[in-house]
Amino acid sequence: MTTQQQLKQAVAEHALTYIEDGMILGVGTGSTVNCLIDLLPKLKIKGAVASSNATAERLAKLGIEVLDLNMTGELDLYIDGADEVNANLQLIKGGGGALTREKIVCASSKQFICMVDGSKWVEKLGVTFPLPIEVLPQARSYVARELVKMGGEPVYREGFVTDYGNLILDVYDLDLTEPLVMEQRMNNIVGVVCNGIFAYQKADKLLIARPSGVEMLE
Repeated sequence: MTTQQQLKQAVAEHALTYIEDGMILGVGTGSTVNCLIDLLPKLKIKGAVASSNATAERLAKLGIEVLDLNMTGELDLYIDGADEVNANLQLIKGGGGALTREKIVCASSKQFICMVDGSKWVEKLGVTFPLPIEVLPQARSYVARELVKMGGEPVYREGFVTDYGNLILDVYDLDLTEPLVMEQRMNNIVGVVCNGIFAYQKADKLLIARPSGVEMLE
């Protein structure tokens, strides 16, 4: 029986085939991405822009130069995982709390490849995984009240602070039937830094690992 870790390893190895020598790579955050990072020393990339401090530390330990996005210009490729993905290649991300930085690096890249195992595939976003929202500390209660008005059940992620010094609300029971609409609507709440719907910045290619092999969708 194929384990979830074996699927993550398989999809990471497949993702390597999209990385060319000399690229400046945007690198995401999470357990599947960690499998990819550990394989990067095989390649000859110019360097990488990290979507979190944890990713930056892992890259640096392997001798990969970590670059400042303000100095690189547009990136060749961004590779990251997801907490959920639907048939339109729209995502929920942010389980690791790096959603804002992930969106910035993604927006700065020519192409976004998302790699997941089959457990992340859903018919509708937000049913099995709560939506992470990064909020300014002073606005946490206000934003939570606004999310309740929208039908959500926000839960404060206690003991967690983002790389930018902000807080995370994990929101259950939101109706995400229209991800594009909801992504914009939540961004308009005062005090919200970013939300974990990647609909405007959906994946260009999805690599999904199943026991039968790795499938590519676009």
